[in-house]
Amino acid sequence: MNVSLFATCLVDMVQSNIGKNTVELLERLGCTVSFPKGQTCCGQPAYNSGYVKASKETMKNTIRVFEDAEVIVCPSGSCAYMLKEYIHIFKDEPLWQEKAQRIADKTYELTQFIVDVLKIEDVGAKLNGTATYHPSCHMTRLLKVQQAPLTLLQNVDGLELLEMPLKENCCGFGGTFSIKMGPISEQMVDEKIASAEQIAVHYLIGADAGCLMNIGGRIDRKNIDIKTMHIAEILNSR
Repeated sequence: MNVSLFATCLVDMVQSNIGKNTVELLERLGCTVSFPKGQTCCGQPAYNSGYVKASKETMKNTIRVFEDAEVIVCPSGSCAYMLKEYIHIFKDEPLWQEKAQRIADKTYELTQFIVDVLKIEDVGAKLNGTATYHPSCHMTRLLKVQQAPLTLLQNVDGLELLEMPLKENCCGFGGTFSIKMGPISEQMVDEKIASAEQIAVHYLIGADAGCLMNIGGRIDRKNIDIKTMHIAEILNSR
């Protein structure tokens, strides 16, 4: 299957290793992966901050860049969901809404694509240790991708997956929320880290770079011995 990778801003600029592991993983599973160079942001930060008109230009660029793609795969539940939101954002622009619908119909979050489209539940990954999975808000509550990442992680050889207390709670990132509401965000991420500490894991795994950047940054500042990893990195471990 020909896959067009939508890397996302954070992966492209901050956590490129997630993108590399995503490409290697998909190629190992038999996909041909391309990276459309015209891609930029999905528009979510500006849109959520109220800059609707300005964000639409970014969204239109994304639509143009990916309109000829066979399948769009994104290593971020939040950004994958945003591409599916375009159909509502362009509700008053029929031409662009039609284009947005075609984008939405062929966009998948990484684990969703592997389990639901490729029909693979064991990717042959191997990693020793204990881990817990952080179900990010957009991916779990809005995109409704809940079981696919757990299924794949449960089949990683050597990895013991433990459930974190209060796992459904937000980590405090929330895009611009962590900037505008810093003290509240700090308390939320501290609660998330404390939940992971309760079960004494080696790894805290997520499927959104923003959450992992927020949690990992706080873990580093508090000098806690837990490693944050994107699920693409876990699934590409051999």
